[in-house]
Order: sequence, then structure tokens, then C-alpha cells
Amino acid sequence: MSLHDIAARAMHVLDPEDAHRLTIRLLALGLGPRAGGDDPILATEVAGLKLPNCVGLAPGFDKNAEVFGPMLASGFGFVECGTVTPLAQAGNPRPRLFRLTEDEAVINRMGFNNEGLEPFAARLARRGPGVVGANIGANKDAADRVADYVTGLTRLWGLASYFTINISSPNTPGLRALQTKAALEELLGRLAEARDALPAAGRVPMFLKVAPDLEDGEVEAIVETVVANGLEGIIVSNTTISRPQLASRFAGEAGGLSGAPLTALSTKMLGAFAQAAGGRVVLIGAGGVGSGQDAYAKIRAGASAVQFYSAMVFGGPGLVIRIKRELADLLRRDGFGSVAQAVGAN
Repeated sequence: MSLHDIAARAMHVLDPEDAHRLTIRLLALGLGPRAGGDDPILATEVAGLKLPNCVGLAPGFDKNAEVFGPMLASGFGFVECGTVTPLAQAGNPRPRLFRLTEDEAVINRMGFNNEGLEPFAARLARRGPGVVGANIGANKDAADRVADYVTGLTRLWGLASYFTINISSPNTPGLRALQTKAALEELLGRLAEARDALPAAGRVPMFLKVAPDLEDGEVEAIVETVVANGLEGIIVSNTTISRPQLASRFAGEAGGLSGAPLTALSTKMLGAFAQAAGGRVVLIGAGGVGSGQDAYAKIRAGASAVQFYSAMVFGGPGLVIRIKRELADLLRRDGFGSVAQAVGAN
């Protein structure tokens, strides 16, 4: 176990949100782990993005785009910052973040707390090499939530490697209603129109992030709307509002559940999207990735890349190295020469 992993375990004596804030400060000071080069078998291309490896950092960790550089240096193939909203907002009252240690899970009801677009944009403008995405959302009290997404896309155009449209957080009242067909058509239609009006030189992929709590008919409708509006991909999935059997005393807390209990649900939902998409859009698998086997299962189910965050709370910052090593071994064991060859193998 590395010093960084020991430090991560020690953080568990702190309130989860205080521990997270301290982690961001330490990373910003250059005290994070540094990874060596990547195994070539893990290199891949996703919607035109050339990734040194297919394992990404999910949003929520670096909400304000403060430490994407250190996280890339620690071994992630790409980093997604956010969720960012046009105006700064405090989010929901604390406590709003809970470690479910017995379940290797997290429940959060943060509510898109962030510093707003301007500080986020200023930090992204200073980024060096590496793939850094922006996860954009709407302010809780916005009169026109769709306009907030357009504002985020427009302000960060030319600064981010890709955009994720987050309509699937359970912690902003009414946000998930944007996943219904009519609302989604308006949102993606206005975003596509805005993107077409922006300088073509800065054109980058747009992904839609969806919830794991969808019915079969909704999956098909979302895929068709994404395809019709020219988005490049779908990220499956955000946190769940469902509650599988949990051992922790925090099991009854409101909010989105992430971590190990989400693995099976999110991977099953990913498979449903892969079947509905039929290769017409790229899929990225998120939700419950805590091992190379979890990542491999998502790739075989149809994901071209994966993301994780919650598992790092329990596995420490060295987890990304372990996941990549295990994944490379599994790919070779089954005779694959690359990640791309294994996508959708199931």
C-alpha cells in the first residue's frame, strides 16, 4: 500500500466533505501520486478523442476544475470536471455526503454545489495536454434550464475536450424530467443549434449522461433523440435513487447512491443502451467500477471507455493503477489486442 493510499484511509476520520476538500487542496499543492506510462493495450479512441488509456475520472471529484492536471498525472486516461452551472450555487444543506463503508458505497445529495462558469473557464483555459471534459448543468432556480446548458456550452467552447450534458442527477428537483422525450428533444435540439453556430474549429464531442433508473421504452427514445440531434455518445450511468439491500446505517439517506451496489444495475442499463444504439453512438460506462473486472464487464457490455470516482474513497488514489493493470491482464487473457476489440463482445 502506497503512502497516498494510507493517507486516503486516514481521511476516513474526517467528515466526508471535509476530507474531499482537503484532498483537493493537497492535490493542488502537487502532493498527489504520479503514474508511469500506460500499457499500449489500453490506448483507444472515443468519438475522436485519443486516450492513452480507457479509464477516466468521473465528475463530482473535481467540480471546479482545480486538479485535472494532477489527476491526469495520477494515471487517468481522461478527466471530467464539473458539474458546473452558469452561476455559483451553494447546493443542498450539509450533511449531504455519506460514506457507506460496509457497502463500499456513497450517497450524495450535493445539489450541484460549484463556483460557477467563470472560475471554471479560467482554470480550463490554462490546461496543458490531456483530455479534460466539462460536465454542464442547470442552476436550481433557473427560469429556463435549457438556456443554462446552452450558456455552459457557449462559455466553455474551445476550452474543454468534450462536453457532458448532465440531466440525470437526482439532487436538483425536476432535473431528471429532462430525460422524457419531449423535454429531451427541446434540450438537445437547442444545444445542437447552439453548437452549429459556434466556431467549427472548436467542435468537440457532446455526450448525454443518463440515470440508471429508466424503463425499457425510455432507453430507445433517448437513443433516437441523441442520434437525431447529432450527439456523439451517451454516458451510462449516473447515481441511482433505488436502494438495493445495504448494511450501512446511512442506507436511508436521501440522494444518489454510487459505488459497488450500483455495478450490476448500471452495467445492465449499459447493455440495454448498447442494444438500442446498435453502434450508432459511442457509450461510456460509469457506475460501480471498482476493479479491472468491473471495467472489463462494462467494455464487453458495449462501453468504449469507463469512468469511476466513488471506489477511490475506499481504494485510495492508487486504485486507477490497479484497475488498469487488471484490465490489461483480462484483455490479454481473452485474446484481445486492444480495448476496441473487446467493446460489445458480449
